[in-house]
Parts: sequence; structure tokens; C-alpha cells
Amino acid sequence: MTLSYPRPHRANHARRAVAALAATLLTAGGLVACSGDDGPQRSVDAFLTGWRNGDLQAVGVVDTTGGKLPAADVTREIKELSGELVGSPPTLTRRGEPKVTADIATAPIRVEWTLPGDIRWAYDRELRLVKGDDDQWQVMWEPRVMHEQLTKGDRLGLRRDTGPRAALLDAAGQPIVTPRPVIRVGVQPNQVTDIKKLVKDLDAGFKAIRPALVPAVDLADLPERVAKADPGAFVEVVTLREEAYRQIKPRIYDLPGTKFVSDKLDLAPTREFARALLGTVDPAQADDLTAHPDRYVAGDLVGHGGLQGRYDERLRGTPGLTVVVERPAEGGKLAPTGTELFQQKPQPGQALKTTLDVAVQNAADGALRAQSRRSALVAVRISDGAVLAAANGPGPAGENLAFVAQVPPGSTFKMVSTLGLLNQGAVSLDGPVNCPKTFTVDGRSFKNSDNFELGQVPFRTNFAKSCNTAFASLAPKLGGDGLAAAGRSLGLEGPWDLGTDVFTGKVSTGGSQAEQAAASFGQGTTLVSPLAMAGATAAVARGRFEQPKLLLDPAPAKPAPAGEQLKPESVEALRTMMREVVTTGTGSALKDVPGEVYGKTGTAEYDNNPANTHAWFVGWRGDVAFAVFVEKGGASTSSAVPIAERFLRALPAT
Repeated sequence: MTLSYPRPHRANHARRAVAALAATLLTAGGLVACSGDDGPQRSVDAFLTGWRNGDLQAVGVVDTTGGKLPAADVTREIKELSGELVGSPPTLTRRGEPKVTADIATAPIRVEWTLPGDIRWAYDRELRLVKGDDDQWQVMWEPRVMHEQLTKGDRLGLRRDTGPRAALLDAAGQPIVTPRPVIRVGVQPNQVTDIKKLVKDLDAGFKAIRPALVPAVDLADLPERVAKADPGAFVEVVTLREEAYRQIKPRIYDLPGTKFVSDKLDLAPTREFARALLGTVDPAQADDLTAHPDRYVAGDLVGHGGLQGRYDERLRGTPGLTVVVERPAEGGKLAPTGTELFQQKPQPGQALKTTLDVAVQNAADGALRAQSRRSALVAVRISDGAVLAAANGPGPAGENLAFVAQVPPGSTFKMVSTLGLLNQGAVSLDGPVNCPKTFTVDGRSFKNSDNFELGQVPFRTNFAKSCNTAFASLAPKLGGDGLAAAGRSLGLEGPWDLGTDVFTGKVSTGGSQAEQAAASFGQGTTLVSPLAMAGATAAVARGRFEQPKLLLDPAPAKPAPAGEQLKPESVEALRTMMREVVTTGTGSALKDVPGEVYGKTGTAEYDNNPANTHAWFVGWRGDVAFAVFVEKGGASTSSAVPIAERFLRALPAT
């Protein structure tokens, strides 16, 4: 039997229809009608549009008893129920035709929310309608329309769960950054006897230990912070690595009011460990939140600079989201009810595997530690081009000079010009070449460091002693582009792909005779980075160019192709001369370093004042090629060479 209802001509018609609704829905085989112009479909569509747009004036709405509800009240309740999702109304679609039984209808709908991070949350609901006295279909509203577990007063809330940040791995596949012990140094206000004296004593203590161990500590606002804090609060001053704390402990431990809390933080082996290359991981800053409001929220950890910044999305993974039900609590705040409506679990980040060797990096950082000027040391394994270390100083410097500096190479570039001269047969190891005190080209006078002269000596002596005038006189034999061709055979100017920024050099080509003379010993318009010179040095040691590599996973998409084999007779003669730089030449301070060290010193003028120079040393020992650069370092023998010695003595045997 088909149930039907006569239509009363009274105002309580909708209420009676609602009262019969439950029974009707439980009766199998109720009438199913296709909605025509006068069917419920139009009201369903109007309600879904009004829900999303925040305006329900175009549709009648009743409560579960059939009582008419003001459209504005329903709109307001939908907004309140939406809670944290109110700014992103759901997409609402009707799922097929409404089912009509007499004056009652049900319409299946799909509710689809777009959550932060483009996460989709979709579910099906059922909209119930009753026909009113005016033959218009009215939507029956209650919070369950939005979600079956919502009741009046509830609010939708979001709980964001970040997954574990992936690690930067060294060449052995071990995390470079791991949890390491730290000590949080702070002050307890009610135990401070003299805040001015405490600030003075703390400042003296911090300044007494090496800057590489402790960040700059600004104590200017400490008195104000202590005055505003609760008497028993812990007012943090600085967080120190355990080794730094051990050094400073005797100076500050007994100061009245100081307190110390042990903790662990994700840190590299040392504070300066490849820091400019790796970058840092810090709580989201205001700039991060402004630039990427859809990606970060306050409290997120964000990579800044270096590999941590460039590969932040890969390393941090995908945050998870949970939609929860909340209710207003005491004080007007919302409190979770424990009901979870949807969850997408966070996905952990993907690790970044590098070629860095912890022991070699520590040796490089240690070699620069005493250097007060901006400096860099980069080391490359000769056998496969792996970047073993990239150190920048002084201390935990922020700029990766090792990779991106664009500076003249000075006399280290005699390695390149000599290769070009040997390739053309213009010189030989023992062929005589004059080394005068000065040499003039097109009215421009060139001289040697400290105005030395050697006279007519074998070319190998000119190389070992770094005679500028000899190379200036040989420049015409290279021709307009011979120097650039030699540089390119060693990888300079190449399209390297390391997965991070790198400057591969710009070699002077053409130009006046005076420019070519200057370029022959690394002046003029030639510019390089330390990594470019380390790569070129490794090519000489190896016998052909192979692009240095830094990332193993993900491997760069387009590394530069390997170069052709260098002429054996040319490269063998060049190696001999680079060994003699150490045994009898300008790098002789290294002759007592264990193992056979090869190298070339360099002093590079960087402006029109000959007294202003950068200092260089490039070389190799065993399977490790390296380049040392000191900005405004003066003579290489007094700055770059000592750094090279400290590095080699600390370097594990190869």
C-alpha cells in the first residue's frame, strides 16, 4: 500500500508533515518522483547555493518540528558551526534526484571541504524537505545537515600535525643533524640579587669563550624581561651546546639567579659545520608566514638558506590535518570534545643525501676557525668529484663563499695558463724564460711580488716562484682565447648542476694585449669561485675534468658531461711544477706536511690599489683536492698557506 497524505489548509501543515516523516522514511517502497518545476529539486539547489554563498533568502527553512526559521538565523548558525573552516565554504552538489513521498522528500548531497594544504574532505549527507501550505518545498534544518555528528553549539576545528623533518645525510648515509645535548641558560627573577651586576658578569663570561662556540648574546633587554616575568619563572638567556657550556660553566654557574636546564636539539656536529652550505632550521619567522600563509603556521620549523631552505618542502614533508569538534568553554575559548571527524596523517619528509665527509668537513672548519677575515675552504675527492667539505668563515658565516664567490684567482690561475702554454708547445719544464723585475705591455707595467727578479731561468722555476713578468711575456703565445680554452678543459665556465647555486667562473678572453698579459696570471677580468678552482685542480690531478657533485639523492638532473682526457705530457709537466711549488717554491711552508702535497699559491689584486689583495692556495694530497680563499688576506704565504697546512694536518690519511 502506498502512503499518502491529504493536504490540509491550515498553517500547521508543515508540522504534520514533519511528524509523519520518520514513519514515511521507514516504510519500504515509498514513492520516488522525478522532480519537475514544482518538485523539491529547485529548493535543494537553492539551499546548497545559499549555504555556500552565505545567503538563504531564496529558500524556505524549517526546524525539525516544522516551525519556520529565519534565513539569517540559519546562515549565522552555519557560519558558527563551520568554525575554523568558515573562510573556505564547502563545495555542495546534489547526488541524483530527490525521493518524494507525498509531501516529504529526501535529497542525497555531497559535502566537500578543501582544507589547508589542498587536502580534500568529502562525505555524503541527506537533506530532508517538507511541502508547505504554499506548495513550496522547505528545507528542514538542523546541525546534522552539515555533518551527522554535529549538534547545536558545536564548532569545526582543525588540528595540524607536522611530520618528522627528514635529515640531511652525509656520504655514509648518516644524519648530519641529530639530537645533541644543549644547556638552556636562564635567570630566575626571585633569586637575582643585583640585575646590573648579573648582566655584567654574564656578558664577560660569554665573551670569554670562542665566538665559534656561542652565538652573540644581547643582554640589553634582560633587566626588563626579568622585571616583567613571574618571580619563579625561567627567563631564558641563551641555549648553548654542551661543549660551549662546559667552557663557560666556571664563570657563570654560581652567579646569583642563574639557572640551567638540560635539553636536546637537532644540531650539526659543530656550530659552524658547513653552515652556509647546509643552512639552518628555525621556527617560522614573520616573513615566512607572510610569504606562505598556506604553507606555514606559527611554530612550524622552516629551513632557511642553503640546502635546508632550497629543499624545505622535500625535507619537511606534508603536514597532517584532523578535523575535530569543539565547543565553547569557560572564558569563551573553544575546547576539544574528543570527537574527530576526519584525519589525514602527516607524511614524513624525504632525506637529502650529500657527499659531505664529516671528518674532512671538521678539518676544513677547524682550519678556518682562527681566521678573522671572510674566507672559504672547499675540498673535492679527485677520484669521483665528490664535494667532501665546504667551509666558510669566520665562524658560522651565512654566505657560501666556497661556492658562489666571484673573485679574481690571482697566481693560482698560472696553473691554467701553464696548461695552455704546454698544450701549444710554447714552454717546457726546463726551457729558459726571463723573469725581469718589471715587464711593460702597451704602456702598462707589470711587476712581481716584492719586486723580485729571477733573470733567465727554467720555466719550472718561474712557476714555482710565481713570476708574474714571465707569464706576462708569454701571454701572446696563448692567443686571444687560448687561456679560456685551457680553463674550459678544466671545467671552468661550465654548466654545472650541483643542486645548489655555484659560480663556475668567467675566464678573460680576447681584449687588449695588456688585458691578456694580466689574465695570464689571474688578474684582468677573470673571476672564479673556490669550488671552481678546486674542481680545476682536481681535473689536473685526475687528468680530465669531472664535475664536482654534492647531492646523491636527489641526484641533479643535468650534471655537466665529463671532459676529454688532458694531454698526458702537458698534465704530467704541470703536476711536476705544482709539486715543486711546495718543495722549493712559494708554498714551501707545506713541505714538512706528511704526504706529497701539490699546489699553487695566489695573491690577487681586487681593485686599483696593489696593496689590496685576496689570498689563495689550491692543491691536492692523495685523493683530496682543495682550494683556500681569504678575502683581503694579503700575501698568500701569510694567510692562505697556513690555513692549508692546518687543514692537511687535520685531514684523515688518504
